[in-house]
Amino acid sequence: ITLEKALAGNKEFKEEYDKNPSSKRLIDICLRLEGLSRHASTHAAGVVVSDKPMYEYLPIFKGKKDELVTQFDMKIVEKVGLVKFDFLGLRTITLINKAIKNIIHQGKTPPDLDTLPFDDPQIYDLYAKGDTDGVFQVESTGMRKYLRMLRPTCFEDLIAMLALYRPGPLNSGMVDEFCKRKHGEVEVTYPLPELEKCLKDTYGVIVYQEQVMQIAQIVAQYTLGGADLLRRAMGKKKPEEMAQQRGIFLDGSGKRGVPEEKANEIFDLMEKFAEYGFNKAHSAAYAVISYHTAYLKKYFPVEFMSALLSSEIGNQDKILKYVAVCNEMNIKVKAPDIQKSRREFTPDNDAIIYGLGGVKTVGDEAINEIVRNREEKGPYKSFFDFCYRINLRKVTKRVLENLIKAGALDSFGVSRNGLLAIMDTVIAKVAKKQKEKESKQVSLLALAPMEEDSTSLGGVGFECPENRLPEWSEEEKINYEKEALGFYLTSHPLQAYMADFERLNVIPLEDVKNIENKTLVNVAVLVTGIKEIITKTGKKMAFMQIEDLTGHAELIIFPKKYEELRKYFSDESNNLFFLTATVDKSQAEENSYDENREEEEENKIEIKLLAENMIPLLEACENCSKEITIDFGSKLITDNISLFKQVLQKHKGNAPFSMYMKVDDEYVCKLKFGDDWKVKVTPEFYRDMRALCEIEH
Repeated sequence: ITLEKALAGNKEFKEEYDKNPSSKRLIDICLRLEGLSRHASTHAAGVVVSDKPMYEYLPIFKGKKDELVTQFDMKIVEKVGLVKFDFLGLRTITLINKAIKNIIHQGKTPPDLDTLPFDDPQIYDLYAKGDTDGVFQVESTGMRKYLRMLRPTCFEDLIAMLALYRPGPLNSGMVDEFCKRKHGEVEVTYPLPELEKCLKDTYGVIVYQEQVMQIAQIVAQYTLGGADLLRRAMGKKKPEEMAQQRGIFLDGSGKRGVPEEKANEIFDLMEKFAEYGFNKAHSAAYAVISYHTAYLKKYFPVEFMSALLSSEIGNQDKILKYVAVCNEMNIKVKAPDIQKSRREFTPDNDAIIYGLGGVKTVGDEAINEIVRNREEKGPYKSFFDFCYRINLRKVTKRVLENLIKAGALDSFGVSRNGLLAIMDTVIAKVAKKQKEKESKQVSLLALAPMEEDSTSLGGVGFECPENRLPEWSEEEKINYEKEALGFYLTSHPLQAYMADFERLNVIPLEDVKNIENKTLVNVAVLVTGIKEIITKTGKKMAFMQIEDLTGHAELIIFPKKYEELRKYFSDESNNLFFLTATVDKSQAEENSYDENREEEEENKIEIKLLAENMIPLLEACENCSKEITIDFGSKLITDNISLFKQVLQKHKGNAPFSMYMKVDDEYVCKLKFGDDWKVKVTPEFYRDMRALCEIEH
């Protein structure tokens, strides 16, 4: 949609343009800029080589990093007599290297990947299950789907799948045909018996460019150079070249005694598949890297996932994704810790310590200062000791604040609330102490023991009321954590509502994957993003990113329903919802693929839901009239009966209340309260009950 169309079709946008002079000026400028070339794009891997100064062949300009860039694209570069080479760099090589270093750091023996055999059935089982998060080239939803269909059992299967997973083969049905031939659902046939050796590994399907060349050599006695010219001609699809090549092919095959009709049939087949053919050498090289990452994930999961998280340390969405994967693999990701953490994520036996580089605003200078000081002078004894030893020009107040919120200073035994409250006082004391040291003044106080160095005075390093400040509420704590890290690490806003999921018939998003299309489900979700669009009819609809404790999904809200629900989204503080939606698998399997991709795109969302109804989760819990039962075990409430009554009266509602109690350590009784004692069930209700009776709900 253009700005002119937006002004014509969006009432709110037009009002903003008409009434706000600043907006009008901005939009007027944008109207003049719209449609102009935004930038000159540069091929990430392309390098042009010449025997003379480059400007003698073509115009050049300087790129962002002062590098010389041609003003011609690759095809024009070729026409002026130069050649472009692609030098492809893969971050995955660095990832593998980091994983090997992690294995050594853990005191284990790393595998020799150069001599690793490609016949481990457990690795192919990992591919067949689609358990490929972090595995090179095979993370996308579409690729997982086809791996589950193919169930690879050998390295050739893996090479073929990486070659086939492209738009042409996918749209032509080649991939489905390949999978069916693999499992005997479709008979494996060959155009000529002598082509079996060439096509056996791909079950009779022409997958690679090299196979096109081999067929030309076998059937029509092409030379290797001639076969390459045929491959190029088929790729370019020039009619005059193809006619010439067909003549050469028929002539060569005729000399070998192949009937003309059969030769034409084979040529047509080659022409069809050459359109989709992929370079096998390229695919095999990628398959090696993919197998190595799968091997490391299978046999060294903690070390591999540490390296994977480190490789994405600047990308919070990817870190969130891979932390969730760690949870699924039962690998605990611990909060950052200034006593242990380095810049990158590091393995710690069966767990991973969060990297300081993943904390917002904490730059490399600050990290280097913290780690270097710790390694040279030992662990930090207190908050004062930490601030006194480091350079506060590098580790600024903003950095300290985020380290506290992220939990990196929890090892001092002071609440995060207390540390944040005392931070300015500590910095002032540090400045004073350093000034005294620099002036070399000796006072009577300096002759006394330095209480700041004493750990017996608490984690701050000196006596202060803030030492004993209580911790933030769970909700505040995790919200600050998200502010510092970009996502919830140690807990989640939905955690407080888990006790009510059964009453609300909530299904985890992870389980929705296995539910039939068009099924109606109830889910409790956190909305993490909203994208509004205008339909062709001029109405608004929305695409929402949602998550729960088990996974992510996309929620689609069509115009009529969005008009009803928009009232809930104006309040930014409320992002927890109870959602009734229809499972939509018709759109979930769309694949996104870039033929020039360096690495597989980020894993696409597998779950799509169509909104039927949506209300705030707190409201859903309060309105639910299903019975709530709390197990008090052998706890006695008789001593606190008046406080117990106060809690029930405070949370009056419409849900029947019952409790289990153990009598004489032998019998369990269920006590059902009358209608006058119905309750409104909320996270606060559970907190009050736990505080009163010291029970776990």
